[in-house]
Amino acid sequence: MLNQNPLWRYLVVLGVILVALVYALPNLYPEDPALNINATRGGVVTETTRQQLEQRFIESGVTPRSVTVENGQLLARFESAEDQLRARELATQLLGANYVTALNLVPTTPDWLAAIGASPMKLGLDLRGGVHFLMAVDMKAAMDKNINDLAQAFRADLREDRVRYRSIQPDLAAGHVQLLLRSSEDMDAARAALLKRDRELVFTDGAAEFSLNVSISENRVREIREYALEQNITIIRNRVNEIGVAEPLVQRQGADRIIVQLPGVQDPAQAKEILGATATLEFRLVDEQGDLGAALNGRMPAGSSLYYDRNGQPYLLENRVMLTGEHITNASSGYDEYSRPQVNISLDAQGGNLLSNATRDAIGRRMASVFIEYKPGEERAADGTPVLVKQEEVINAATIQARLGRSFRITGIDNPAEAQNLAMLLRAGALIAPTQIIEERTIGPSLGQENIDLGKTAIMWGMVAVLIFMVFYYKAFGLIANTALVVNVILIIGVMSMIPGATLTLPGMAGIVLTVGMAVDANVLIFERIKEELREGRSIQQAIHHGYDRAFVTIADANVTTLIAALILFGMGTGPIKGFAITLAIGIITSMFTAIVGTRLLVNLIWGGRRVQSLPI
Repeated sequence: MLNQNPLWRYLVVLGVILVALVYALPNLYPEDPALNINATRGGVVTETTRQQLEQRFIESGVTPRSVTVENGQLLARFESAEDQLRARELATQLLGANYVTALNLVPTTPDWLAAIGASPMKLGLDLRGGVHFLMAVDMKAAMDKNINDLAQAFRADLREDRVRYRSIQPDLAAGHVQLLLRSSEDMDAARAALLKRDRELVFTDGAAEFSLNVSISENRVREIREYALEQNITIIRNRVNEIGVAEPLVQRQGADRIIVQLPGVQDPAQAKEILGATATLEFRLVDEQGDLGAALNGRMPAGSSLYYDRNGQPYLLENRVMLTGEHITNASSGYDEYSRPQVNISLDAQGGNLLSNATRDAIGRRMASVFIEYKPGEERAADGTPVLVKQEEVINAATIQARLGRSFRITGIDNPAEAQNLAMLLRAGALIAPTQIIEERTIGPSLGQENIDLGKTAIMWGMVAVLIFMVFYYKAFGLIANTALVVNVILIIGVMSMIPGATLTLPGMAGIVLTVGMAVDANVLIFERIKEELREGRSIQQAIHHGYDRAFVTIADANVTTLIAALILFGMGTGPIKGFAITLAIGIITSMFTAIVGTRLLVNLIWGGRRVQSLPI
């Protein structure tokens, strides 16, 4: 019999709607203004810290909803943004410079919804508020670092192949390494030895006698630039994730630009602290032959420099760096055999080889671990951005007992929390090339809330207009189309909430408004086709059946072409364009489901398979 559906089809559609409804529910719960407090090196987040901070809040008349320690971070929730701002001032006064305090918004999703992975839609900066940075990567610094590394590698390679040379000096202005050799035979031997290890080196004769200028090919230059950009993106993303900023966006723009968006963070200075406080390690041999006392009096031995530990103890270290932190693949905190805190470090293959070769002839000597952190200082650049200050501190100086390889440990750390924090910073890494913030925007939470309210109003009035029109023009069938329209909006919100990378922006809300009109467009085509079939004398059941079947091709063609356009916008667009494309694409798919499948099931349930004198259409 025409227009009858099996029970399982109704159950499947009902199940889809219920799942979407459950995952859309978290959007009904408002977010709490909150503080994320994370310890930098020298600070520790403990239960005592939590109690002291909570007590300070209450004494100052700021009553938090809760203050908890989660994953080594302190999270304080508040009733209002005013309490949040006041609490930030109190926390900064109490905790000082050893902690990073970031303003944030945290969801209040019930535990039973969070247990199944349900969470609110991610909101873009234009809706939630936050900070936006456009950062430029200093490619010149990346190339200079590569030239310095080449010079150091050339010295080791020529010594290994017993090729005599007078000097090997990097020429950063010219972008090459200058080799000064002793004879033409040494020049040929040096060229052969270096080409054996790297076929992409380019050799030219230098101005001096028996000199070679060694540079890298254009292809290698492009690879270095690409590597510097991609590694900086990865490291910035890791740093932001380690600090605990919710739903950050870190992506590439052009050949040397990085976009960083931190939704919910309202303090640009603190955001710069998060981005700028990257850290790394350098490993250097202690200069046992140099005179430490003379160095303290200003007479520095050649090839060495002074460093200090946290307690002011001086160390005379060689300038030659045995290993840098860019080769660190993992860092974790733990305890040694005497239950003292330590950091376990793993290196990549290249780093393991470098450290193995460097410590081969240094057994019995002391090797210092130098912690280096880059933080925004008081001095500012011409555009007003803080200049990064390099802070160096000797963690320990241990005697090399055996030749080191791809894994080793650092001891001499004061407490377990400091070891955990050091491991976190090392995992986040140091930037491959310096970056400079060239554009900065801050969107306040009040403006974001105003955008949300205006967007909701537009969607609501758009739906009301469509609902009234459909009921007025199509009677009972209009009510069915309106039901499908409401379900369609629920499906869009549910799907947006389920997709990890989907972000709702203001243009995205425009996409939802557009989808509302497109959703009933399919029903208009179906209903008009049913009326046409009735005018041609077909029975009511035949009119319903042919109306849906024959309108399907037209609806599919129109929606597929729009979906293709949405996918192109998503693939080629950035920022707001992507937000619009996401909601448009999801809306097209859900509207076809509700308009073609959903309304047909309702129509068949009410009028299908029975004698009907007329249709209220």
